Amino acid sequence: MRKKDDEKERSIKEAVIKLILQEGFHGASVSKIAKIAGVSPATVYVYYENKENMLQDIYQEYSEEIYGYLIDRVGQGARGRQQIELIIRGYYDYILEHKEIFSFVEQFSNCPALANSCNGKKGICHLHKLIGEMKQNKILKPYSEDNLLVVILYPVKAIALDIHKSLEEKEVLLQELTKIILSAILL
Repeated sequence: MRKKDDEKERSIKEAVIKLILQEGFHGASVSKIAKIAGVSPATVYVYYENKENMLQDIYQEYSEEIYGYLIDRVGQGARGRQQIELIIRGYYDYILEHKEIFSFVEQFSNCPALANSCNGKKGICHLHKLIGEMKQNKILKPYSEDNLLVVILYPVKAIALDIHKSLEEKEVLLQELTKIILSAILL
């Protein structure tokens, strides 16, 4: 069995993201991925059993990275209102700093046949737990964790991905949005 190389694996992941964003899932063949990654198709199979597993594994890794990024930011001693502010800012920053990865995760999330077969998503469970604890501690209104996360995350995504606004305009909108979210969900 051939030995795995971190650099080759990273190149394969980058090639997958690039191709998926350019050509969609069906346009990203293993041979095209290998060519862009600078490896042979056989090398791709050293890392991944098949294309579907490859997509799922990469999606799972980067999906967890997003939520891990948020949990790490919140876990720095903040409480209550500050936790929500850190989630909002962290999500916004992650999207801006990792646009391609975020776009890949978003595109994959919207493909139920592939995304639904991924399980064991720890990061989103940690966010749900955090939101649940904040509800129990009477910090947040008693809405469902799903709805609270939608209210917190989706408007932030809309601002971060708005191609018609400058960074300065987005910053103003994010500050205003943070106030709106806090007033909507805090007790």
